[in-house]
Amino acid sequence: MTQAARGHLAMLMFSALVAGSFSLGSLAMDHITPMALNAVRFAIAALLVGAAGGLSTGIPRSTFRAPWRYLVLGGVFATYFVLMFYGLKTAQPVSAAAVFTLTPIMSALAGFVLLRQVTTSRMALALSIGGAGALWVIFRADVAALLRFQVGQGEVIYFWGCAAHAIYIPMVRMLNRGESAMAFTFGTLLACCGAITIVGWGDITATDWTALPGVVWAAILYTAVFASAMTFVLAQYATLRLPAAKVMAYTYLTPSWVLIWELALGHGVPTVWVLGGVILTVVALLLLLRNEH
Repeated sequence: MTQAARGHLAMLMFSALVAGSFSLGSLAMDHITPMALNAVRFAIAALLVGAAGGLSTGIPRSTFRAPWRYLVLGGVFATYFVLMFYGLKTAQPVSAAAVFTLTPIMSALAGFVLLRQVTTSRMALALSIGGAGALWVIFRADVAALLRFQVGQGEVIYFWGCAAHAIYIPMVRMLNRGESAMAFTFGTLLACCGAITIVGWGDITATDWTALPGVVWAAILYTAVFASAMTFVLAQYATLRLPAAKVMAYTYLTPSWVLIWELALGHGVPTVWVLGGVILTVVALLLLLRNEH
C-alpha cells in the first residue's frame, strides 16, 4: 500500500468515527453544556495520546520546539468547536450540516494560499460531485427542504468555524517539522484542551459531574477516545500524505456514516432516494483515489 493509499484509508476511518460523535453526542446535549463536554473530552484525549506516544514511538523533547505552533493549531481547532456549538444554539442541525459541506472547498483554497497546492480540474469535479451528494443525503432527498434553506445567524457563526477547520488542515503540513503524527497530535491536543478549558471554565465549574447520566459519560468517552484521540492522529497522518482538498473531501462521507449510525441506533431507515446521494459521494471519492497523470 502506497503512502497516499494509507492516507486515504486513514481518512475513511476518520469519517466513520466522526459520524458517531454526531449521533451519540446529540443524546447527551440535554444533560451537559457543549463547552463542559468538550473540555473533558480533549483532556482525556490528550492523556490517551500522550500515554500511547510515550509507550510506542515516544515523544522526544524536540517535539516541543517552537511551541507556538501548537498554540496556533490548538487555537484554530478549538475555534472550530467553540463556534460550532455557539452556532448550533440557533441553527438547525440540517442547516449546519449543509454549511459543513463547504469545508472541503475552503480547505482547497487554504491549501493553495498556504502551500500552493493546486486543485486539478478532476479534483474540482470530484469535490462538486461529493458536495452535491452530501447535500442530497443531508436533506434526505427532499427538494422542498433544500429550497427552504435559509441562512441565519447560527449558520453564519458556524461558517466561520468551518473556515477555521479548513485552515487547520494545510497548517498541519506547514507547521510540522518532522514530528511523528502521534507526537504532533499530543502537542495540538494539549493546546486545544487549554483553549477550550479557558473559554468554557464557567460551564465546567457549574456542571454537577456526579449527577450526570450514563449516556453523557458514554458520549464523553466515545468522543474522547474515537472522535478525538484517534481522529486527530488519523487526520494528521493523512495530512502529511495527501493534499488538503483530498483530506477534507472525506467530510462528504460523514452524512452517509451518520445515516448508518442512526440506523444502528434504531432512529429510522433512509429512503432509496437518499441512497442516491451516498452513491455520488462514493463516485467523488473514487475520482480522488485515482492518481493524477
